[in-house]
Amino acid sequence: MSFSTIVKEEIAKQDWSKSETLALLSSFLRNNAIITQEKIEVITENPEVAQYIYKTMKELYRITIPIDQKKNNNFTKNRLYVLTIIEKQKMILEDLGVINQNGYYLLEPPEYLVTTTEDQRAYLAGIFLACGSINDPKTSRYHLEFTIDTEEEAQFVHFLLNNFDLNSKVLSREKGYMVYIKEAEKIGDYLRMIHATNALLYFEDIRILRDHRNMTNRLNNMEQANTDKIVETATKQLEDIEYIKDKMGLDFLDEKTREVATYRLKYQEASLQELSEIISLETNHPITKSGLNHRFRKMRELVNKWKGAENHDQEGTGKM
Repeated sequence: MSFSTIVKEEIAKQDWSKSETLALLSSFLRNNAIITQEKIEVITENPEVAQYIYKTMKELYRITIPIDQKKNNNFTKNRLYVLTIIEKQKMILEDLGVINQNGYYLLEPPEYLVTTTEDQRAYLAGIFLACGSINDPKTSRYHLEFTIDTEEEAQFVHFLLNNFDLNSKVLSREKGYMVYIKEAEKIGDYLRMIHATNALLYFEDIRILRDHRNMTNRLNNMEQANTDKIVETATKQLEDIEYIKDKMGLDFLDEKTREVATYRLKYQEASLQELSEIISLETNHPITKSGLNHRFRKMRELVNKWKGAENHDQEGTGKM
């Protein structure tokens, strides 16, 4: 079972008030109904959603709604549930803000259907039943989207979502529009807003686990980067010391610098902090990382000076 299915079934099982139910049904029919002069046809893959729409429409409007099943042509094993409304169509469509009294389609639902915060929540729950999907948080990316036919409806849903500070975006597609949310925290807020509590708990548990794992990986990578940096720095210092040792001998260095070079040769894998602590402890002469850096810098400058002189001599010999 997909995570989208879990969310839809939780929405369908909730107890909605009368005004919330009207808002929910409005968004559902506006975004998932085939309307002709003879009938209103609603199609869904989810049996829980089909049962909810059937029961609710029957109770509200006292009508008989045939339910048929047919094979899905999208190469999935799921069957499609088709609900056909052939009674009181015009009254139902007017009542749910799909058409006006003259029978013209309304680009946006009437204001009275989404006046309160609760009704707006219900409208946004209904549109998820109609055309929403959400990635399982176990996947590589967080993503919640609504696939909507008209620009006006897409902008209206976008407006409602951002009324709840969910930072949604609208993207024009070849066929229709996509309203989407990509931030994990905002997707969690959406699930909380539509009262999909069980789905929210699952989502947040997985999100916390992923965040913890990512933090651990970042810390491990940081630690590895620090280790690599320590090894690289120590290697360069050892190369300078060996160069000085081969060319002039360590006795060429002043006493304090020679002491640091000797300890570096002895503790080749130690970090500067560790080396400063070792020298301070064993010699009883405290030295800081800054002090060590100063002495290693002196050795580096000395090596650069000698190498520069060697290159100059070689160039001079070549000219002769």
